[in-house]
Amino acid sequence: MKKDKVHIHWYPGHIAKAERQLKEKLSLVDVVIEVRDARIPLSSGYDNIEKLLGDKPRLLLLNKADLVDKTELAKWYEYLRRTTECPVIVTEAKGNNDLSTVVKNAVELSEPKIQALMAKGLLRRPARAMVVGMPNVGKSSVINKLTKSSKTKIGAKAGVTRQQQWVRINPKLDLLDTPGIIPTRQDDQLQATKLAFVSSVSENAYSPEPVAKALLEMLESSLHAQNIKEYYKTEDLTLESIATNRNWIIKGECPDTERTAIYVLKDFREGRLGKIILDEFPKN
Repeated sequence: MKKDKVHIHWYPGHIAKAERQLKEKLSLVDVVIEVRDARIPLSSGYDNIEKLLGDKPRLLLLNKADLVDKTELAKWYEYLRRTTECPVIVTEAKGNNDLSTVVKNAVELSEPKIQALMAKGLLRRPARAMVVGMPNVGKSSVINKLTKSSKTKIGAKAGVTRQQQWVRINPKLDLLDTPGIIPTRQDDQLQATKLAFVSSVSENAYSPEPVAKALLEMLESSLHAQNIKEYYKTEDLTLESIATNRNWIIKGECPDTERTAIYVLKDFREGRLGKIILDEFPKN
């Protein structure tokens, strides 16, 4: 059977626009809260994040931690803390237990900038933060959790467009209430495919079948393969086998692989296939 090749299509014009908008927002803040998806802790990062952010201090959140194995995640936590030299906080899609730690770290990382401003004779002001990340890693949910306890909109600031709204989280921290979207590129198709697995790529940019096939092939060679086979009640992790087993048959007695692909992707995204980290842990 001919193997479908996954190709994720992005458009350079959209990327350039996203980069421009992100840089405009970055100029307004003292600290950046970068959100990554714990299921792909490397692939949901941006290779040139340091260049993009310049000298802005960064706080790294490994979000959706409830969807992955805690023991494996602990290894990634230590690895990212060591390699990025940034504070790393593990957060879940639901629950607010981690919020005070996020706020505390954001304030601490901003303090050198605040001190520098005060040294120039300016009065102390709250730190200014923004949340950035790839699409659908949970940026908006992080913002919503942070702002839930404080609905104090403080409006536009001097030199800030009217569209940029700020929320006072506490007397020491203001948060831009719109996220910064890190633009995705298509240089690395393996990374792009993993982003598609977790819905970080628009469905307009790919076809479900080759993406679902690539996911099943990756899972087939993982430690989770047997559990997933038991979930689908099949010894063959293919769209055809899963469709046939569920009696999803279309005209001509053919397995409905398109319908199956959509369900396989949904099963993975909603955690029904297990608590899985798809990125391979670096050997160095």
